[in-house]
Amino acid sequence: MTAATTPVEHGTATTLRRGLLVLAGAGIAFTALELAAIHHWETAAQLIPWVALAGVTATLVLIVARPLRSTVLAARWTVLLSLVAFIGGGLVGLLLLIARMAKWPGAERAVAGYVQLFQGTPLLMQLFLAYFGLALFGINTSAWVAAAIALTLYTSAFLTEIWRGCVNAVPKGQWEASASLALSFGEQLRWVILPQALKIAIPPTVGFLVQVIKGTALASVIGFVELTKAGTMISNATFRPFMVYSCVALLYFVLCFPVSMIARRLERQMNRGR
Repeated sequence: MTAATTPVEHGTATTLRRGLLVLAGAGIAFTALELAAIHHWETAAQLIPWVALAGVTATLVLIVARPLRSTVLAARWTVLLSLVAFIGGGLVGLLLLIARMAKWPGAERAVAGYVQLFQGTPLLMQLFLAYFGLALFGINTSAWVAAAIALTLYTSAFLTEIWRGCVNAVPKGQWEASASLALSFGEQLRWVILPQALKIAIPPTVGFLVQVIKGTALASVIGFVELTKAGTMISNATFRPFMVYSCVALLYFVLCFPVSMIARRLERQMNRGR
């Protein structure tokens, strides 16, 4: 005799089977997208990403039932934290870039040290220091504020290096030509250098946003309830880690896949423009 399955187990198995079928369809669509990109099938290349994304979204609708509804809601905090870190890091990174290029006394070494510090240490350690280190100075901070500060500083270190490389990619003749017009340093940046560097910087900058989104998962270690932390809490309550973390992985995919496709498309357009 075979053991009878409960309605919950039967429903879970059925949901997972349907989810795997939809995932297989999404995988086929993604493969077709790559083939379309290789053979320059423009119409298919524009349609297939949305088919793949629709397949993944349908999988989430099938998998996420009532117990996992909180995971979907927690995704909004992942999105918000990513935007705060990306925008804040962009502003700080731009200031660091200007300070480095302006050749202020000691600025270049200070910015280089800042970049090496945040690129050379794990993001996890930076989160711990932001959360527990501020308390040593009598500053009580929440997990949200600590995560936003750490991710902003981490993002700024990478963005300022990305943008420095893009500015250095502008031919030196452009600097010399703008200097011959008696333009100030600020005018050179605004009217001549940055517009050219911007075209080069957009693809890697958008691509780095994917790393920021995935990096927010580490904020769970200091107690910030984002997507990964919510998944852990639900897994501990439901004792279904495979199902829960599969859902979490799919949600990250839904967040990152469109950004990756946008970055890839921008890179192709830039290469054509050259």
